[in-house]
Amino acid sequence: MIEIKTPFTVQQADQLHAGDSVLFTGTLYTARDAAHARLCQALEEGRPLPFDLTDAVIYYVGPTPPRPGRVIGSAGPTTSYRMDAYSPALLDRGLRGMIGKGLRGREVIEAMRRNHAVYFGAVGGTGALIGRAIRTAEVIAYEDLGTEAIRRLTVEKLPLTVVIDTQGNNLYETGPQQYLEFAGQHFNQ
Repeated sequence: MIEIKTPFTVQQADQLHAGDSVLFTGTLYTARDAAHARLCQALEEGRPLPFDLTDAVIYYVGPTPPRPGRVIGSAGPTTSYRMDAYSPALLDRGLRGMIGKGLRGREVIEAMRRNHAVYFGAVGGTGALIGRAIRTAEVIAYEDLGTEAIRRLTVEKLPLTVVIDTQGNNLYETGPQQYLEFAGQHFNQ
């Protein structure tokens, strides 16, 4: 298990490999497709962003309201391809990591390679458990988007898997082959 702390630097990113298990501690920002559209519009218009993208990590999540005594509700990942149209522009301006679930498009993977960025996977269906790793949550932009507003989260030992590393190695491509090789060795005897 590899422990990562923010800011998430190029040096940290380059040491990770597809398939690595990570415990992530520090600051994350939440954003889904509506917030991504606004971030990219601000970039196109030359307006400042609500947070510095340099060495930042965005978690694709729209958390539920918190229960009494909690800082956040369920915080499971959303499907990442919804952000594919926007991700290259953010990566080119310093975004270092993204957290979500599901496949990413070729343009995103190329932007990741170009910018030494990492795509982490969080397990879908575990939102309540993921919420327990979140220590603080504060809306910092686009409050009118409700659950999709941008939040600054502080997390402690958030469990993640490196799905795509800075070299473009993709667990969704290598994982099935590794499983077939393992199964062939152990079940065909």
